[in-house]
Amino acid sequence: MLDEEIYRKLFVEESRENHETIVNSLLALEHGEDAAAIDEIFRSAHTLKGMSASMGFDDMERLCHSMEDVFQLVRNGQRTVTPALTDLLLRCTDVIEVMLDEIEGGGDPSSETAEILIKSLKAFSDKGTDEAAFDALPDGGGADAEPAMIPVAMEDPDADASPVYTLRITLDPACGMKDVRALVILQNLEELGSIRATTPSRDLIEDGMFGESFSLRIASDAGEEALKTVASGADVTAVEVSLYEQEAAAADADPRPDLEFEDIQAPQKPGKSEKAREIKNIRVDIHRLDQMMNLVEDLVINRGRLEQIARKHGIKEFDEALSMVGRSVSDLQNLMMGIRMIPLERIFNRLPRVVRDVANYDGKEVEFIVDGGDTELDRSMMDGLNDPLLHIIRNAVNHGIEPPDVREANGKPRKGLLKLVARRDKDNVIIEIEDDGSGIDPEKLRHSAVEKGLMTAEAARTAQKEELIGLLFQPGFSTAEKITDISGRGVGLDVVKRAIESLKGTIRVDSTLGKGTTFELVLPPTMAIVDVMMVHINDRRCAIPVSNVVEVATGRQDAIHHIGSTETILLRDSLLPMHRLEDMFGASSKGSDTLVVLQNDGKKCCIVVDSVEGQQEVVVKPLSRLVGSCRGISGVTIPGDGDVVPVLDVNTMV
Repeated sequence: MLDEEIYRKLFVEESRENHETIVNSLLALEHGEDAAAIDEIFRSAHTLKGMSASMGFDDMERLCHSMEDVFQLVRNGQRTVTPALTDLLLRCTDVIEVMLDEIEGGGDPSSETAEILIKSLKAFSDKGTDEAAFDALPDGGGADAEPAMIPVAMEDPDADASPVYTLRITLDPACGMKDVRALVILQNLEELGSIRATTPSRDLIEDGMFGESFSLRIASDAGEEALKTVASGADVTAVEVSLYEQEAAAADADPRPDLEFEDIQAPQKPGKSEKAREIKNIRVDIHRLDQMMNLVEDLVINRGRLEQIARKHGIKEFDEALSMVGRSVSDLQNLMMGIRMIPLERIFNRLPRVVRDVANYDGKEVEFIVDGGDTELDRSMMDGLNDPLLHIIRNAVNHGIEPPDVREANGKPRKGLLKLVARRDKDNVIIEIEDDGSGIDPEKLRHSAVEKGLMTAEAARTAQKEELIGLLFQPGFSTAEKITDISGRGVGLDVVKRAIESLKGTIRVDSTLGKGTTFELVLPPTMAIVDVMMVHINDRRCAIPVSNVVEVATGRQDAIHHIGSTETILLRDSLLPMHRLEDMFGASSKGSDTLVVLQNDGKKCCIVVDSVEGQQEVVVKPLSRLVGSCRGISGVTIPGDGDVVPVLDVNTMV
């Protein structure tokens, strides 16, 4: 049920944009043939049709399909766009808009008016004349018939004994702002009496959605000449005024009047003459969000500065005000982070089609399971993740899963299994792509490595499995026996690795021959504002993300051992690599025994620090392009005192 509401919301949001495109393009066509506008209408109607069908909104799908048929003929030059056809199509858009309102409200859209419009559009497609569209409507109704009026919300007409007149006002076809001209005419006439009804509806008249003329009925004591004079003016070519007969009023009271071409209107909501739809979604340029994020980061930095001033001077009132400001900044920060986060299903939803197409191409049977699509990731990482995922998925089907007869011969089900699972581990997002295929053959990797000159025969013979699998990420390396449209050109996992590393993430491969292969992508938190532990190394400050800190411990000299050229320390029955970071910060003369134990992707190490300053919330900025990349440093931060402090990249250390 929750998924249905999410998809319904997305459907309404996208459909309103397509609806608006159709309306604007139709209005553009009134000023002359415009191939771009016709293409836009066709494209938008086609999109609306497909989306409606996928959501099960049959009436909307059939109406959009009929509109698409008409504009296919227009685009091919078999039909021309006439004012009457424009009116008909605009009435279609009115019905679609009401349907979208019903969908947004949780209902199932259906409309008798839609059926009438579909018949009219089909008649136009078959016969190619405006008269055909008239004939398709119920109860006949020729072009010369007097159109029925659309009542305007007003007081009881029987309470007004004034004569009632019918006015038909024709505007100059060259009038560039007929909506404004019509609105002025209606406002002037309202000063002489009470407007009872209009054709088309008042909403459409004020939006300029009518042909060259519109009609209205008004109760007034001013007389015909006065009404004609007020309705005349610039851009008005003709005004016809006639006394409305009382007998006709009884006919208008018929709840089911005969429908004419101009009678077709979007159903009006009872008691509402004006649209009151609330705008619930807006699209914002991503650069504006980035600017807002930068401003929030500035607030966080200055909050740290204020906290330092507060601690220095110890002013109670200042502390209380700062506490309130701090909470507001934190709430604003969390809100901004939430706005930037996008569920992974936005890119996961495209992958089932990829699996299907590759499986059909290779003649394989594959069951594709996706889990964790609701896991959210920062939008800045979403773009960079799409291509790596796509490539790994294609590789899994093409290289990993065997053909059905081979699987059957090996005692496996004919249909291979491919899983895509996303989950959050602390602040990291982990994405696993697992298949139950043939796995990676180390011997084939050895042979390819020697053949391509990446290893000597001796090195390949003694290489460990992990080292061999690492060859998959070398540029130009491929084990495919033949080149196809999908693989074998040596352009692949090296690009994937670079893309993941550009996101500050890691990629790991685990494979068992005959059992399958698992790719694990670990993406770090993209939060620009993170909690860090401030430490001092050789009298220089550096920051370590708190999410990577396991503990702060004291190391004993007798627990330190050397394994080759690497220092290790025995800590709580675990032997951990120990780094002094002298190549980054210089050798410390203090001989400190304070250790910070770090962990990343289940692996641990520790670094020696002089002292621990404490935990702090900071803004992490990437290194400038002028500086370039620096191994061991993921970015820099500026705490409240204005110092530039490097942030350690725990991934490279571990």
